[in-house]
Amino acid sequence: MSMARGAVSTNYVEALTKSLLYFEAQRSGVLPSGQRVKWRGDSALRDGSDAHVDLTGGYYDAGDNMKFGFPLAFMTTMLAWSSIEMSSQLDTHKEHDNVLVALKWATDFLIKAHPEPNVLYGQVGDGNSDHACWMRPEDMTTPRPSYRIDAQHPGADLAGETAAAMAAASLAFAPSNASYAKTLIGHAKDLFEFAKSHPGVYQSSIPNAGEFYKSSGYEDELFWAAAWLHRATNEQVYLDYLTQTYGTGGPRTVFGWDDKFLGAQVLVAKLALEGKVKSDGKIGEFKSMAEQFICNCAQKGSNNVKKTPGGLLWFLPWNNLQYTATATFVLSAYSKYLEAAKASIQCPNGALQASDLHSLARAQVDYILGSNPKNMSYMVGVGTNYPQRPHHRGASIVSIHTNNAHVACSDGFNAWFNNPAPNPNVLIGAVVGGPDENDAYGDQRNDFQHSEPAPVTVAPLVGALAAMA
Repeated sequence: MSMARGAVSTNYVEALTKSLLYFEAQRSGVLPSGQRVKWRGDSALRDGSDAHVDLTGGYYDAGDNMKFGFPLAFMTTMLAWSSIEMSSQLDTHKEHDNVLVALKWATDFLIKAHPEPNVLYGQVGDGNSDHACWMRPEDMTTPRPSYRIDAQHPGADLAGETAAAMAAASLAFAPSNASYAKTLIGHAKDLFEFAKSHPGVYQSSIPNAGEFYKSSGYEDELFWAAAWLHRATNEQVYLDYLTQTYGTGGPRTVFGWDDKFLGAQVLVAKLALEGKVKSDGKIGEFKSMAEQFICNCAQKGSNNVKKTPGGLLWFLPWNNLQYTATATFVLSAYSKYLEAAKASIQCPNGALQASDLHSLARAQVDYILGSNPKNMSYMVGVGTNYPQRPHHRGASIVSIHTNNAHVACSDGFNAWFNNPAPNPNVLIGAVVGGPDENDAYGDQRNDFQHSEPAPVTVAPLVGALAAMA
């Protein structure tokens, strides 16, 4: 093993550890005594008070001070999947407890947000007034309205994704906290029934969310929820839903907060590879769709994923690394499934073994951590050259513990957002949106398309990093 390779492998462990610190920087509510990210303070302590519910806690969405339930739930599902799939690697590197702590910060909030079977709070804060201010969360004076879906105002996608999150998290907690896992399954089942019996997209009920996280449909969330409920309960009714509801989602080109078909396809393919279900008919179609996506990532398919000149899988212009991270996680997990089943994938342009998937995942992780034309790590705080100006309110304004003078809405823009200096607080473990399709990255705070980090990017990377570490 060369020195360079050895250097990279220790890097995976460092990046894994730091990725979990990022979630602590995103915390809303009263910070716990074990808080490791010291520049943050308590914030948004009256969330939910307008609706007479406690909606404190949870995570801020990205570089703003919003709590958007739709991406929050997807982040939770992916963090849970990382925990379940890579539990032995996480144990080895003593990070499993930190993953569960990060996960519980999300699920505790989701439990509060689901006070009745057919009621789910899906957003706290007004996106427009929040984005019009540049404020630390600890200083926030912007309005914090609570928005919900219910039987009269449905959102099958939001309810379905939250069901998936609860079911996946129940599996993550089952070995260490059986009663909590049982609580989560109860919520997951209720939310799945709510989603099935009240179709529709959630932005019809929460129009403000549609300006930021508009959902393109709800079938994918229902499949994804059913796949997780089946994995968590082993109840046939959820498998029946997958095999008897129309379609499989067909071949997908991305996996992310708005499109979970691939996730459901991969979970069904796992069942087939394990021989738990016959891989014919509909099950075989799901598996075939999952493998088509993998073939396209490996450049052996009929509709290959674009790659930058430096080798990054490039899906979409906005926060591309979110989609690279989910694809990389899928490659890591599927590599495990193939290895266990002693199986391979037959692509239109050649075969793929488990080791090929692992190598492809590693190449993507390596690119993100600095093996790229800019020699830049896109994870903050990892390596010597990383983004200094992520688009992030809390990180870009002096810590309240350093200077507790109130920074008002527009003062934040004048004094901090428009300030060319690096962020005063290092947002360790954050992964920015990433370079453009030509591997270029400008490290500009105002370029939120590329410089804004989000929890949905880091959650799947936790699993991919654990697989490499």
